[in-house]
Amino acid sequence: MSGHSKWSTIKHKKAAQDAKRGKAFSKIIKEITVAARIGGGDLAANPRLRTAIAAAKAENMPKDNIERAIKKGTGELEGANYEEVTYEGYGPGGVAILVETISDNRQRTVADVRHLFAKRGGNLGEPGSVAWIFEKKGLILVEKDKADEETLMTIALEADAEDIQEQESEWEIYTAPESFEDVKSALEANNIPVLSAEVTMLPGNTVSIEDEKQAGQLLILMEALEENSDVQNVYANFDIPDEILEKVS
Repeated sequence: MSGHSKWSTIKHKKAAQDAKRGKAFSKIIKEITVAARIGGGDLAANPRLRTAIAAAKAENMPKDNIERAIKKGTGELEGANYEEVTYEGYGPGGVAILVETISDNRQRTVADVRHLFAKRGGNLGEPGSVAWIFEKKGLILVEKDKADEETLMTIALEADAEDIQEQESEWEIYTAPESFEDVKSALEANNIPVLSAEVTMLPGNTVSIEDEKQAGQLLILMEALEENSDVQNVYANFDIPDEILEKVS
């Protein structure tokens, strides 16, 4: 399983355990605001905004919060001047890490991100140092006991999914970004529950981490980056064997 899909599964389980709703709301509101600013407030014409609002609804965000975030993005209401910046670096074991941020203070954000990398055995890299490893894709996870392979393949591929891969406890469904919503909607229309769904950055190659100490440091770094209030998404190309992952996650 790719590093990011493993990290997606870890994040999903931790979110269910920790229920850090306030922080989740803050990040989603930023994404809605930026999506509306860039692509406008019309859902039909703005797929990024549709995806952000779907994430907001999944977190049971009140409708008023969503509408205010859209209006701040379109300029109907006054709001913070958010800027999107992506940082690239390396974690323990030479793992490539991509960090997407939305911030109203770039100097604060880069200082925080650099500090987190240095504190956890990594280092911040130059622009372009690792971005070439990653490709934007839709990734949908479905628990294996929720759908059989033939049914899942029929539904997903008819909705224009690119690939389905079997893992120990989940099906991984890969899509082009523009097909992501169609595939997700097709699964839901056929009463197949989705474990997690996101448009993400998937690595073209992976780095195997078999040292337990390095694996622990890496996951701590990933979590610390995710918890930063300016960080929206963190992607990595690690591959940690399941037996080691169970010990350190």
